[in-house]
Amino acid sequence: MVPSSRKERFQTLFPKEPLFRWKQVEEALFLPSFKKWEEVTSLPVSMRQALAVNLPWISVKSVRVLESVEGDTFKVALNLEDGCVIESVLLRNARDGWTACMSTQVGCAMHCTFCATGTMGLTRNLLADEIVDQYRFWISFLQERNDQDRLGNLVLMGMGEPLANYENVREALNTILKQTDVGPTHITVSTVGILPRLEQLLTDPSWPAIRIAISLHSADAETRKKIIPSSYDDFLPKLRDWAKRYLEIQGNRRHHLTFEYVLLRGINDSEQDAKTLADYAASICPEEVRINLIPYHKTGGTFDRSKEEQMDVFRNVLERRGITATCRRSMGEDIQGACGQLATEKSES
Repeated sequence: MVPSSRKERFQTLFPKEPLFRWKQVEEALFLPSFKKWEEVTSLPVSMRQALAVNLPWISVKSVRVLESVEGDTFKVALNLEDGCVIESVLLRNARDGWTACMSTQVGCAMHCTFCATGTMGLTRNLLADEIVDQYRFWISFLQERNDQDRLGNLVLMGMGEPLANYENVREALNTILKQTDVGPTHITVSTVGILPRLEQLLTDPSWPAIRIAISLHSADAETRKKIIPSSYDDFLPKLRDWAKRYLEIQGNRRHHLTFEYVLLRGINDSEQDAKTLADYAASICPEEVRINLIPYHKTGGTFDRSKEEQMDVFRNVLERRGITATCRRSMGEDIQGACGQLATEKSES
């Protein structure tokens, strides 16, 4: 049974408490000096005692943490209260700080053919608390290691499709933005492109001004359907229309739109594929679209990684057309923590 949210459980325990009590509770959860309810001295002793018995301080529990050989990536398996398990990843970033890659669902229903999570199917959505608590876990993890470098970037690119869990993701993002020093342009939500939800966020006053990354993987409709079974014939023109309107509202130098593109040898990495992608990006807004080229990481399927020289050819085609393209550095592949490799069983404890 999926647990209730922290706020609902607090209100059930203390139905007559004034609203400021919940505000005190929520603020305490994000203070790194606190590790348990008993330490939150702003709350009455009786309340602390009741919370310690009835409400876990954090909704996720570490099963195991793996560290990459290079020491720049950590992956944790986290038990949830109902016995489900998710994975979350911590990566060293280019600014000598840390980026947390956070999950939004247990499993995923999108069935992308290159992604290990897609083989799991969907078990359930994560609660907002369970998304937020991945951030809280990594903050505590770094503190215990006496690591002074900042966790300043968050990417919702772990297990699951964030926009299929729209309300919980929105709540989690707003909580993090309210309670931490992580700014909206340092948070990226990655989606395979659920158009009704993409349309919704354009007019949703509660949706925060974070960055959006679209898992495109091909600008050819037939090829994209082979890679992403949930795609369809008119997805690309509809996405183009949405992207233009999104950039009219949100677009600027720091708030560009990213297309993610996993390069699969012989599938979507030809020079013609690059030209098709360049044409598509240019038809939207070449100044405010970025292409993030991602090496394929083995997930047990039949795909192969594109050769380095082919990746260079692909990137050069884009750049000659004035499209900004970056190649994501592979991190954590030795601990199955790289892009597309996250997958778990029901319980690992």
